[in-house]
Amino acid sequence: MSERPGSSANGPSGGLSGSPRGRGSRPDGGRGGPDRSRPWTASRPAARPRTGDPARRVAFEVLRAVEEQDAYANLVLPRLLREQRLDARDAAFATELAYGALRGRGTYDAVLAACVDRPLAQLDPPLLDALRLGAHQLLATRVAQHAAVSETVALVRGAVGTGASGLANAVLRRVAARDLAAWLDEVAPPSEGPGADPVGALAVRESHPAWVVRAMREALVAAGRPAGELQALLAADNARPLVALAALPGLATPEDLVAAGARPGRWSPVAAVLPEGDPASLPAVRSARARVQDEGSQLAALALLAAPLLGGGGADGRGAGERWADLCAGPGGKAALLAATAAQRGARLLAVEVAPHRARLVEQALAGVVAEHPGTVEVVAGDGRAVGDERPGQFDRVLVDAPCTGLGALRRRPEARWRRTPADLAELAPLQRELLASALEAVRPGGVVAYVTCSPHPAETQAVVDDVVRRRAKDGEPVEVLDAPAVLRELAGVEDAGTGLRAQLWPHLHGTDAMSTSLLRRPL
Repeated sequence: MSERPGSSANGPSGGLSGSPRGRGSRPDGGRGGPDRSRPWTASRPAARPRTGDPARRVAFEVLRAVEEQDAYANLVLPRLLREQRLDARDAAFATELAYGALRGRGTYDAVLAACVDRPLAQLDPPLLDALRLGAHQLLATRVAQHAAVSETVALVRGAVGTGASGLANAVLRRVAARDLAAWLDEVAPPSEGPGADPVGALAVRESHPAWVVRAMREALVAAGRPAGELQALLAADNARPLVALAALPGLATPEDLVAAGARPGRWSPVAAVLPEGDPASLPAVRSARARVQDEGSQLAALALLAAPLLGGGGADGRGAGERWADLCAGPGGKAALLAATAAQRGARLLAVEVAPHRARLVEQALAGVVAEHPGTVEVVAGDGRAVGDERPGQFDRVLVDAPCTGLGALRRRPEARWRRTPADLAELAPLQRELLASALEAVRPGGVVAYVTCSPHPAETQAVVDDVVRRRAKDGEPVEVLDAPAVLRELAGVEDAGTGLRAQLWPHLHGTDAMSTSLLRRPL
């Protein structure tokens, strides 16, 4: 699944497994302004906060946009931070609250359900979102209890109404009566013994829908991993991901990024990692010579370029004269890496994106490459499923970064775990197969196709490849499946990337998104 625009927020803090962050060191929760170290009482009504502080309001608006508009947090949050002009400390706190509440929603809802005298579905949705923010502060940050309660109640008073604020106050005081461990012992089903529900226990404790817990277990087993790694995998989804950067070859180097404050990446030869701060503060990122991109995504694109071709190919053996295609290019992360490398090697790239607005994002992502190497890239708003018929056998290398459920990127897109359903697996399956089939028609004999998803689920990975390969063999058009883990080992020294021919990365093992990569080659 292609990276979403605005992924500069791919390093939000928060999460049930991350180190607690917050504002408990000052009486008012870390903000400036009146000292609220003493909770308001009937005798001190003027001390009662009225609307909540700006950081909490921004986090609340993020949660409302996700719920009401099906928005992506990593797109909404940066815009709100700019509009509200929060300083660095308040921006970090708003980010912590928004992402922490989204990641922990399953756990917090279980706790809140035990503190409310009615089903949560009967609460006004804005009130429920505010309670989730309050629960996150009380159970997973160092915010002082009185500040968490009073500021959240003020938020409810301003955003929902005075009547709702009384309920919020009562509920949050019940939440504050216990710490997270004690609440989990009460609200999570037992994982063993009489009445055991291991899936339900993990769903509550690690804040994932039960179907995702089962799906991740299936994904581990399908990839040859022990099912006992399941809790570590789910916990990794709740940990704070670092901001990974890709230096576009020929335009920037990892050393440039390190000199600007980053540190070397773990796997990708073009990667660097920004421990903290805004990636846009780096000159190479501002000038489109480097991008925010998970190392797993970088490796998927680089694996396509490292896989050996048969026959033909570049006149110099490195790629000069080759033609490459990206059939699902939006919003442009992998396309930018391919385009920059194409310019270095003397190849050309066709970047196809079905949605016109996402095609424009591809053009923006490739701006740095195009400025330095005009004529290297052609961006087309079109359907990747048609490329095989329209341009059969014209390409040496083809990338299919297929639309998928995104289950491998839940640490960066926490709202996806609550938005996706098992039905999405079935709905996406025909599209994934059609795109891979188109790529295999578009690539020349001896050329290579990379089928990539940011989901580890076998229904979106191995099943798609097996089905398409089987159909082609039946039609007398066999395809060779290459050893993708071996390619990653040689390319970047990646170990434990799969026991079969499909490469599968994992957040709990490799510190990347759970990217799946299969490499296929048409025989001569």
